[in-house]
Amino acid sequence: MATNLTPQYQKAEEEYHQAKTFSEKLAALTKMLREIPKHKGTETMQQQIKQRMAKLKVTEEKQRQQKKGRHGFALKREGDALIVLVGTVNSGKSTLLNKLTGTHAEVADYPFTTKMPEMGVMDYHGVKIQVVEIPAVVNNFADTKMGPTFLSLIKQAQLMVLLFKNPEEKALLDRELVDVQTKRLMYNQQENFPDLIWMNLGLIKVYTKQPGKKREERPLALKNGATVRDVAEIVHKDFLKMFRFARIYGKNVRFDGQMVGLDHMLKDDDTVELHLG
Repeated sequence: MATNLTPQYQKAEEEYHQAKTFSEKLAALTKMLREIPKHKGTETMQQQIKQRMAKLKVTEEKQRQQKKGRHGFALKREGDALIVLVGTVNSGKSTLLNKLTGTHAEVADYPFTTKMPEMGVMDYHGVKIQVVEIPAVVNNFADTKMGPTFLSLIKQAQLMVLLFKNPEEKALLDRELVDVQTKRLMYNQQENFPDLIWMNLGLIKVYTKQPGKKREERPLALKNGATVRDVAEIVHKDFLKMFRFARIYGKNVRFDGQMVGLDHMLKDDDTVELHLG
């Protein structure tokens, strides 16, 4: 049976044979399927085009996953802030991660126990802080297979905690992280280290409450300098339009329940009660 292929189809088929990229080939196949006459004589050809398209998509996905496995690391962001533990070989990164988050990362006395980032979440008075342990920093770290990926992850963090055993290792970290602007905090077995992390994140804990009810158990994590306006925007997009005043409870006002406006600057552990009208 004659197929009666149109000039438009023949042009699309020529584009397919000349295509060099996955997207170009897929676009040409899509056009071929659209332009091919739809009758019994072309049913086999239609099926072949669909099979080519399916095979092309599978091949493209496999290559994408392989490339991602070789060159990238996908971090699923959790919590209100991100900190990274960065250190030299056997400097105690996994031990600190376990201590801060309750994660059970492998701890051993041989080098390079951590080959890929380990993750956990630290609960600081209701604020969730994501903690990521970066594999050990070595000489020419940026030139290692995953070095650029790990450095990119470090740059995304609000804080990096440095761990090292001696001045030489500290110098190594300084040299390899010279282009990283992330704020730094050195770990030296401080017992109050979670408090130090919080102080260096540049955040404040702010609780909310509805009039006549107890405050919410989990606080909001806001940047230093946040105002009542920021809280209203987070709680509900329409609260700014309906805002009348707010009452503040805590150590940073003259008395509990002090009435304030949208531009009142908040402090750590304040409780905000929004009144609408």
